Amino acid sequence: MFTGIVEEVGQIISLQEKKNAWELQIANPFSSADGLEQGASISVNGCCLTLCEQASEVAIFELLEETLQKTNLDGLSKGSMVNLERALPANGRLGGHFVSGHVDACGKIQIFEEQGKNLYLQVEIPENKSRYLVDKGSIAVNGCSLTVCDVLNQSFAVWLIPHTLAKTNLASLKAGEFLNLEFDMLAKYVEKLVTPTMENLT
Repeated sequence: MFTGIVEEVGQIISLQEKKNAWELQIANPFSSADGLEQGASISVNGCCLTLCEQASEVAIFELLEETLQKTNLDGLSKGSMVNLERALPANGRLGGHFVSGHVDACGKIQIFEEQGKNLYLQVEIPENKSRYLVDKGSIAVNGCSLTVCDVLNQSFAVWLIPHTLAKTNLASLKAGEFLNLEFDMLAKYVEKLVTPTMENLT
């Protein structure tokens, strides 16, 4: 479980196909004092990955084909920057919203431009996903908890403040790129619970 509050931005060292999986190596921005150990869960661009091995300067993860197919991690290359967050401890502060690290869809950037003093980001989404969005609701974008400012026809928009741009990889975005999206898990659970009842009423 994560909160969508990005802790560090890490640089990709390599993404290589191995015998049983793809191996992702990231320059490790965390120290031994951060409590990371083999088997720990880390959000990488909003995708929950298992830390398989770590050295003093490198964190190594194994990726399945499904992970590459359903996220934007397949587009990573040496030098790419990714948002990183350690799993939320039981006594931790929930500063963003509940984020599972299970990417629901990839959204294509339609607009990314400066408007006034802030940046406006508009993202296209699959048609069947718009029902999970509400004005001023939460969404995880590349693992970053953001507040929806507009729900449009098959897209949504958010404002990015300078602090978010300074602490995440969102400042380097360009129109046409794809972002990992995770919709509010509470909305998905409510839908699952309510749908059978609604079907019985029709």
